[in-house]
This record gives sequence, structure tokens and C-alpha cells, in this order.
Amino acid sequence: MPPRRISRDGIAQRSNGTNCSVAARGALGGMIACMTTGLSRVATMMLAPALTCTALAATHPRDPARPSAPIQLHVDLTDAPRHLLHAHEVIPVTAGPLTLEYPQWIPGNHRPTGPIDNLTGVFVRANGQDIPWRRDEVDMYGIHLTVPQGVTSLEVSLDFLTVPGSTGSGENGSTSSNMAVLEWNCVVLYPAHIPVADIPVTPSITVPEGWKFGTALTPAGSQDGKQGSFQTVSIETLVDSPLIAGRYFREIPLAPDITPKHYLDVAGEASEDVEFPPAVLDSYSRLVREATTLYASHHYETYHFILSLSDTVRPEGLEHHQSSDNGLPEHAISDEAQRPLRASLLPHEFTHSWNGKYRRPVGLATPDYATPMRGDLLWVYEGMTTYWGDVLTARSGLITPEQYRDTLALSAAGLDVKPGRTWRSLEDTAIAAQILRGNTQNYSNWRRSQDYYPEGELLWLDADTTIRQLTHGQKSLDDFCKKFLAIGGNTPPKVVPYTFDDIVNDLNSVAAYDWRTFLTERLTSHANHAPLGGIEHGGYKLVYLDQPNAIEKAQTTIRGGVDAYYSAGLRVGKDGIIDDVRFFSDAAKAGFAPEWKLIAVNGLGYSDDDFKRALRTAKGASEPIECIVSNDNHYRTLRLDYHEGEKYPHLERDPSQPDLLADILKPMVPAAAK
Repeated sequence: MPPRRISRDGIAQRSNGTNCSVAARGALGGMIACMTTGLSRVATMMLAPALTCTALAATHPRDPARPSAPIQLHVDLTDAPRHLLHAHEVIPVTAGPLTLEYPQWIPGNHRPTGPIDNLTGVFVRANGQDIPWRRDEVDMYGIHLTVPQGVTSLEVSLDFLTVPGSTGSGENGSTSSNMAVLEWNCVVLYPAHIPVADIPVTPSITVPEGWKFGTALTPAGSQDGKQGSFQTVSIETLVDSPLIAGRYFREIPLAPDITPKHYLDVAGEASEDVEFPPAVLDSYSRLVREATTLYASHHYETYHFILSLSDTVRPEGLEHHQSSDNGLPEHAISDEAQRPLRASLLPHEFTHSWNGKYRRPVGLATPDYATPMRGDLLWVYEGMTTYWGDVLTARSGLITPEQYRDTLALSAAGLDVKPGRTWRSLEDTAIAAQILRGNTQNYSNWRRSQDYYPEGELLWLDADTTIRQLTHGQKSLDDFCKKFLAIGGNTPPKVVPYTFDDIVNDLNSVAAYDWRTFLTERLTSHANHAPLGGIEHGGYKLVYLDQPNAIEKAQTTIRGGVDAYYSAGLRVGKDGIIDDVRFFSDAAKAGFAPEWKLIAVNGLGYSDDDFKRALRTAKGASEPIECIVSNDNHYRTLRLDYHEGEKYPHLERDPSQPDLLADILKPMVPAAAK
């Protein structure tokens, strides 16, 4: 699911926060108007005149000059086990009106999720005196104050609550008794109306006794165990450089033959959590080599896979330029049954360093964290990343080709039976990302969700197989990557924005074709079924059999319940609670609804096995399945008139087509390169 260092080659940034792309505009680029930061931060206030401090008069703060000295930021993690972070800043200032800003549009979240609801204990002082401040009445992320004459720096202290289950983004639930994951955006305020790439900050931390830490930030001076200090960076780079600390922590070098250097920084809830099987570490090193070959470039100076293994710390997957924040259940690596189910997380977030961080849609390449983002090209940002993340997962040996096909079958089937496709296009799922993220999955088949991930994957698989067919196997989407993601060669972290026209032009440079129509038809389609051309051109068919494939079987073993989604049209979770009902299915016609509870099936108290047995028994029969359900403690009997047995998605080999999927999944780096 984020940005750093906006290159002057790609973005012209004005002091008032205006962001104008100077990249090739093309058809879509011409529609992208320059936007001021939050409409001048909503006239910077509309401050009420009735203030106790006349210094907080309703005036528009002038755009401040670029800071000549860095902000000093210290974060104390010693209370992390209590779900508390303490921060202290020294911010260089000049006398006069000032707005301090808290990050709102967190890169990679594709919506305004800055967790300001958990920001607390904010005090501003100068020369030992409290400085009064007032929150913007429209923009909750800005606070206004007046710096007194003679004051050259402000001291700001604040606390951040990481209580699990609270609202906001991935910073919540980011601590446990044994570890903490620090996304710096949750503990920093900085002067508004300045591009974040132009605001320097010198960060430092304190960790609990006995803890160690890892980050892509460069250390400054010696580290004394509990204390860590880092070289001065921009606010942009700081927010792009998460830190992990823990009692049980290891930093593991990966692919030592590759430059720049790559590390796995992992913290667990127990010492055995950070002891990885050698084969897994070998696959992570192979991942680095495969990505290096595929993308033919690096746009970072070092790379850190940050990984938390915990059932307490929130699950996470957030991309950064020189690192990624990955959160998995405690035994997701050590348990062989769980391992393939989440194996694509690190390859996905790693791919984002190229696709999403370096090459970024122009609508997401904003100069600060106040300017709203536009997600119309998320089918590239996330969809192509999903495609390549899954392919790299197989190429690096983290999953087998069979497991790749099983996963793809489940993803494609979920889209193929989604009636919401008839009213909401793939393109609209991207444009509407900020209102689709985080929603309940109830009736998601009718609402649609973040389908720019899985349907974007199908689109790019279709593009890959089309290129292979057009060029008789001489070229593929690999060649597109080398052009699109390696532009400029090896670089430090920076952003090179792109438009829809850039995608079309680079595809045409690989294989001449009407790519504009190819993409537009898939983006705007309201077809009832998913675009399965890539699977079919790849030599397979989506079919439904009466036994789940291996990946679905493993998923069901872990989560419990019954997946009758592709048959009767409902998915049952633990304890008989209905997770979702597919619109227009037999279950929907019978009256089932999400969150209801199955109490009995055909006169017997509900069990997963009895429900599956009822589905099998009803096949070819005439009598409906009789179910007693509870809705808020109101009971009713529903008659499920379904008679086609169990159905589970699989990919079946089509011998009339070449096996292009097998070609796509072949490793590019020989195994001897260990």
C-alpha cells in the first residue's frame, strides 16, 4: 500500500504549496490542474475573532521561508509497551503568524488517514513560556499560533497513542510488550505551506533497555544501545523511513553479492520468531536478485525489509522508497501451512520501491501531506505491483507455480462473480479509493472494494500475454518494466511522475498495438464477468470443482467456516456467522444477509461439516436446504433452493494454448547465483 524526495525533474513546487507536473501531460495530464495546498489551507483558517489572545487574530499566515536549520526531533519509545510514544521537537522559527501541520494524506494509504485522533498532549513553548495555539476550524490537521518577537525556536512536546483497535491508519496498534514499529508521521509537526522535501529534520530515538532497532535512516555517530541518532534528512525522507525496535530483533543481510545492500530487519514476540528457516532466507535473497534483474535499476541507497511478527501488533503492508513496513502474524513464517498464504507481502512492497515510489502517478505526486491525492492510476500503482509482486513471489521460490495458480484462481473467481462490476468500473474503484478503503466487506460484491489490486493484476497479466503473443515470445512485460521503471538508470530516492499517455507510449515502444483502446476498454468495462483473457492466453481456464484448491483449503483451515460463495452464494465464518452474501445468488434470493448467524441446517444444530454435507446432499435433489438463522436474536427459517453441490475455483490447463504462465514464472536468475 507511499513517497519521498520529490525530484525537481518531475515536480515544480511553489512556496505556496502549488504542485504542477512538468512531466509529459498527454490526454490525462492536460486535465490535471495545479492545486494549491488545501485551497490555501481553507483560507488558512477562518479564525474566529473571539480569541482570548489577540495575537491569534484571523490573519492569513504568510508563506514561511525555507528553514535554514533543521528541526530537532526526539522520539522516546520507552513507554511503547504501554502504547504510548513521546516526542519532543525544536522547530526553528521567525516572529509572526505560523501554522504547524500534522501529516494527513499518508503516502501509500491513498486516503487522508493521518491518525490525528490519537495525537495528544500537544504543548508549544518558547523561552520557558507557553505559546497559545488554535486549531483550524476546517482543517483539523493545522494549528495556528503567533511567534513572539525575539523567539527563534519553538519547543513542541506531544504524545501519540498506539492503542490497538483505535481509529486512524496503520500507526495504531503498532506496539506491544516486545516491539514497536515507528511511522514517523505520527509524531511530527512542521511549518505548513512548504514542500516537505524542503524541510530538514534531525531525528533521534530512545528505546527500552535491551531493545535493538533497524531503519533505512543513516546513523549519525555512535549508538549507545538505548539511544540512536540519525543524519539530517527532509521531512519527506523521514516519513518515508519507518523504524522497528524490539526485545527480540535481528538484522539479516540479504543477497550480499548485490549492491546497494539489502537487509531484513525483523522483530518478534519471542526469540524463536526471528530464527528463520534457511530456505526462507535463501528465497528472500533470491527475491532481491530477481527484482534487480527484472527492474534493471535501483532507486535507493540501501533497502530494509522491516518485518514485525506478532499477533498483537497490527498487520501491515506499507511501501517506502528505501524500506517497507511489513506486519504478519507471529507464526506466519515459522508455520509452513501459513507461509504461502502471506508470502507475497514482502515482494509486493519491495516492488513499490520502483512502481509507486520512484515512478508515481502524477495525481499521487503531491508536494506535501495536505494536498489531496488523486488515484485514477492506482490500477498501475497497485495493480501492476500486485502482478509483479505475485510473479516475483513464485520466481524467488517463496511459493510454487501451483500455489501461484491456486491464488490467481481465487482472485479471478472473486472478481468473476462480482455483480458490482455492472455499475462500478475498474477505473472508478481507483478514483474512489479513499472511500472504498477500510470499508466492511459486507456486500462488497455489490459495492466493490479496492479491485484495482486484483483486477489490475488481471489487466497486466493480459498485457503480458498479449505482448508475448504479438512478438512470438521475443518480448514480454519484463521489457516494459526495464523501460518504464528503469528510466534514468540507478538513482537515489526521487519521484518521476507519469500519466496515462506515458503508459501507452512505453507499451507501444515494446510492441506496437492499440494499447490505448486495450486499456480503456478494460478500465471502463461494465461486463458482468471479470477480464480473464490473460489467464486464457496464458494457457489456462477458470473452472469450478467440488474440492477446494490447496491454497483455499489452507485459508479455510486457519479462519474456519465454509466458503459457499461460488456455489450457493454465501461465505460463513467462525461460529456460523455469515461474512458475506453474493447479490443475486440463491442465498440472496432465499433472504440471507451478512452478520446473521446460522443456527441449524436441515434440523441439526449448525456445524461447518453439516452445512457442507447439506450442499452435497442437495445436488440434483428437489428439496431446498432448510436453515434457521438468527438476526439480532430474531429467528426465522429460510429455504435455500440450491442444487449444484460444492464449487471451488481452480485453474485448469488448456492444452490448445501454450503454457505462457509457466514461462512468466520461470526464474530469471540461475539458482547457482546464491
